[in-house]
Amino acid sequence: MDVLPNRRARTARGVLFVHASPRAVCPHVEWSAGRALGEAVNFDWSEQPALPGSHRAEYYWEGCPGTGAILASALRGWEQLRFEVTEDAGPGSDGGRWLHTPELGIFYAQTDSVGNVVVPEDRIRSAMERAGANAIELHRELRLALGQTWDDELEPFRQASDLNAVVWLHQVG
Repeated sequence: MDVLPNRRARTARGVLFVHASPRAVCPHVEWSAGRALGEAVNFDWSEQPALPGSHRAEYYWEGCPGTGAILASALRGWEQLRFEVTEDAGPGSDGGRWLHTPELGIFYAQTDSVGNVVVPEDRIRSAMERAGANAIELHRELRLALGQTWDDELEPFRQASDLNAVVWLHQVG
């Protein structure tokens, strides 16, 4: 049974980054991702130097709009995973970004055509209302809306290998 409706309408694409998976879970991650994508997948696993004993993989996928959400939902059941799913914006559909860590759970953000996180107006208004005149609290609320805590936790795992340097974009300049 296909999870995706009308598999012929493949107009969305994105990337699954498995930042850290226990070795024993890797085949299960492939099976879960393949079931979500409606086709068998095989990942090119490599060791994750940021967490000895774990492995990492990247997989470029294509599917119907909404496939990123289906993929993230399929993987969030594996609590020990650290992963990131992106879905590019396309004609008539927003992009998305799902981040998951064992400690924080899952975070979702809408993204624009170049991958920037889009914070909806109501979320900004809510943050301003909760923070009142407290600038530090407003800063905290906006960091939460942007998923900064998830980014901070995943950043060390985004390194591809010991041979590749990590690019710390927030430290440029």
